[in-house]
Amino acid sequence: MSLPPPTGLVDRYGRVARDLRVSLTDKCNLRCTYCMPAEGLPWLAGPQLLTDDEVVRLIRVAVGRLGVDEVRFTGGEPLIRPGLVGIVEAVAALDPRPRISLTTNGIGLDRLAPALRAAGLDRVNVSLDTLDRERFTRLTRRDRLADVLAGLAGAATAGLTPVKINAVLMRGVNDDEAPALLRFALDHGYELRFIEQMPLDAQHGWDRAAMVTADEILAELRAAYALSPDPTERGTAPAETWLVDGGPARVGVIGTVTRPFCGDCDRTRLTADGQIRNCLFATEESDLRGALRAGADDEELARRWRAATLSKRAGHGIDDPSFLQPTRPMSAIGG
Repeated sequence: MSLPPPTGLVDRYGRVARDLRVSLTDKCNLRCTYCMPAEGLPWLAGPQLLTDDEVVRLIRVAVGRLGVDEVRFTGGEPLIRPGLVGIVEAVAALDPRPRISLTTNGIGLDRLAPALRAAGLDRVNVSLDTLDRERFTRLTRRDRLADVLAGLAGAATAGLTPVKINAVLMRGVNDDEAPALLRFALDHGYELRFIEQMPLDAQHGWDRAAMVTADEILAELRAAYALSPDPTERGTAPAETWLVDGGPARVGVIGTVTRPFCGDCDRTRLTADGQIRNCLFATEESDLRGALRAGADDEELARRWRAATLSKRAGHGIDDPSFLQPTRPMSAIGG
């Protein structure tokens, strides 16, 4: 087995972070009930946010000095970041060029997809929890299902493939929709990933007993489809995947809570205000914005990032009695 480069982001357990998730904003144009209250949240003030140039510089440090080879832009909702296309273009021009993806709620994606593809974006993940308009409106507090579906179609037309759908099932809300969501994905050539609901809501109302588990999701799918193990090596991917009716179509389940994959985690996160997080569920962060604005050179920023990575814990510890939900909700961390 080849050893990781000595300058990479290596933690105490030998894991190497090569996948960077970059939050571009904590704001969102939906108000999903499992994420934030109806009135929204206290958003980060403008001066707290990294500028476009600062975002690109930190990504350049990660790619050029720390071995990162995949960058995913997240939010909040990254499509509402005014400089998004320019940021993607600048990252696509880096040498070596990382793989570039985006996680979005899909609103406005039909309009932006061609420009993002031309700038260098490789593919997208779109969140979609229901195909029922009334349910969508209750879940998100916005009547925007048609816009999300248009965004999915626009991404596929622009070549941002494979287009992946992220779906969260909630007990008593949309837990009967697993087969229908999969049929929709199969009919349109999208790749569906179900994600166990995680304790990252701003209201801190998550209840493990009420969560729809990976086993339950698979049982619902198997009632309608023949699922067989995917022979493709999973590697560090968070999703376990299965072939649907013999393939080649696949469906995935990300069992963050009941089937944790912490031992293979290769992710590092940069928040919209310039903080490094080693885990979605971390309770501590390491500030890069302050050093950057104080005049630190690229090597000093890289050194701080390496040092921050050494504090990464062995696992998220959701099942540990001492587990504490992060103060920041998902919208402020980035997926």
